[in-house]
Amino acid sequence: MLAPVSVALKFGFLIVLYLFLMWVAWSALRDLRRGRGGPVRSDREAAYDATGMYDAASNFAEADEDGFEPRLMVERAPGHESGSAYEIPTRGATLGRGDVEIRLDDPFASAHHARLSREGHVVVIEDLGSTNGTYLNEEPLSGPQPLHPGDRIRIGDSEFCYEQ
Repeated sequence: MLAPVSVALKFGFLIVLYLFLMWVAWSALRDLRRGRGGPVRSDREAAYDATGMYDAASNFAEADEDGFEPRLMVERAPGHESGSAYEIPTRGATLGRGDVEIRLDDPFASAHHARLSREGHVVVIEDLGSTNGTYLNEEPLSGPQPLHPGDRIRIGDSEFCYEQ
């Protein structure tokens, strides 16, 4: 009587084990695809942008036509003059020590530390896997976040203020 139950439990365990291994392999492949070509999105998720809101650019022909000029003001940063500003181009900008649009002379900044991207009238900041992290309003950045006027961005000893 116990032998058939024992055999059924063994087969059930093997089925669950194989399903788990297939799930792990599927997740790994999905993550590899996401790293190469951006996030893998379903049709439903495609309507949303990185901020979790609907695409802000869908209703605007050109963001700069109506005077939208986002910029980063230097609060304090090694090698930069306080009060100077960096305009954020429509293609976005990368901050870091390497070959980037906004170069930081900060030993705590990575070569490609953070990215600012424009999506219509929304500017999104994203940490690019830096060692020391990026801080938005003194909170560690975890994933892409939209910027609002007056937001403070800190990378190492460099501090910036976002303005529109």
